[in-house]
Amino acid sequence: MALMPDRSAPAWGAGGRARTAAELMLGWVAFLWLLEIVDASTGHSLDGFGIEPRRAAELLDVVPASFIHFGFGHVASNSVPLLVFGFLAALSGIRRFAAVAAMIIVVDGLGVWLVSPSGSNTAGASGLVFGLFGYLLVRGFVDRRMLDVGAGLLIGAIWGSSILVGISPANTSVSWQGHLFGLAAGVAAAFVFRRPAHGRSTVAPARPLIP
Repeated sequence: MALMPDRSAPAWGAGGRARTAAELMLGWVAFLWLLEIVDASTGHSLDGFGIEPRRAAELLDVVPASFIHFGFGHVASNSVPLLVFGFLAALSGIRRFAAVAAMIIVVDGLGVWLVSPSGSNTAGASGLVFGLFGYLLVRGFVDRRMLDVGAGLLIGAIWGSSILVGISPANTSVSWQGHLFGLAAGVAAAFVFRRPAHGRSTVAPARPLIP
């Protein structure tokens, strides 16, 4: 499956696409902080939107859980990588980014619902963060775009060790299940929403000369 090019995205020359991506992610992160302010001021009333595994009613919280956090330290830890990864991912088009983010959120939430320990309550944007990391890491190779390959290798060098710690079962202070499913969903999204072949940078084969 391939996503059609985002022809509605502003041109690079005017800086429109970068500005739109920045505004989107700044607004996204600001919304997360606003929700946490509401949560803290209402006695953590929003924590119930986290995912409690294998309860049918909790399937309704698969998407909301990605926007809820357990304290300001929690949302702060996700803010910078979400800003950076989201901005880089959204540069290729807002519609493509929206589809990628939606796939990561849903797959990650369902994975948490299926395999997290009984009695746990999982929430936070870290599943999306790990998913966007995986997406950016392989997107350039899938799309055959050297600039994206370079960006993926750079974020891998900077954040790779933190990602490995985050998906380790030995790290019981976080939902490693959510991180792992998010990462896998992001890698899968790079293939599902790859650029059409005609939109990739390729070298046309030489035509034979006919005497």
